[in-house]
Amino acid sequence: MGYCCRRMSKRERSNTLDNMVSHVVAAQQEGIRTVRSCNSCDFSSDPDVCICLVTWNMNGRVSYEDLVELVGSKRKFDLLVVGLQEAPRKSISRMLQATLAETHVLLGKAIMQSVQLYVFGSKDSELYTKELKVDKQSVGGLGGLIGRKKGAVAIHINFRGIRMVFISCHLSAHAHNVEERNSQCRHISHSLFTKSKHWNPYAPPAQLTVWLGDLNYRLQGIDNQPARKLIGKDLQAIALHDEAGKT
Repeated sequence: MGYCCRRMSKRERSNTLDNMVSHVVAAQQEGIRTVRSCNSCDFSSDPDVCICLVTWNMNGRVSYEDLVELVGSKRKFDLLVVGLQEAPRKSISRMLQATLAETHVLLGKAIMQSVQLYVFGSKDSELYTKELKVDKQSVGGLGGLIGRKKGAVAIHINFRGIRMVFISCHLSAHAHNVEERNSQCRHISHSLFTKSKHWNPYAPPAQLTVWLGDLNYRLQGIDNQPARKLIGKDLQAIALHDEAGKT
């Protein structure tokens, strides 16, 4: 899902959220749906930065054709952020770079076995990148055995004067593990970029933090089909049923 960032009023932010989702299309894996944004870069004034955000649990499978379809041909975004979970034992970095070679370059990556994160920028983006740091936090899983590592990887970047943190994470599965997910989320949030010897406690905080991933939180009090219909119509309404919002 793509999204452009600029400094907006409270009303604009609400309207943008309402209009972000236009339709739902079927992906290759049964039961998986891709939510795409509409008019993601069409603001009445120039945005500070246009960011395309992608999160994808690959279930151990990916092809070059999948990635070509993912990034598309109309790449108006300044940054492409790709968070992966259950990534296969392939060089996803090389595949993505080959796919984006004409328009974007790899600015940074953070990898912890099957949990991965990549940030790509337009060809001239290195001129606007002042700093880039990576970190990771493991919370378990069976990454070495079946590629199901649990935890998070993160990238902190200062791009065009905007301090941003992107996090790709994979939390514990199954409905009964909600408290475990809550604990993992708190641990990741409190640990990223605070344990490094280069950590500066007086540095200004990020202006934008984005969590991507397979968080495994459920929707409560709504059945499958009604939830699917709401995805394309009213994200704010479906957020009321989000288990993560009740932590």
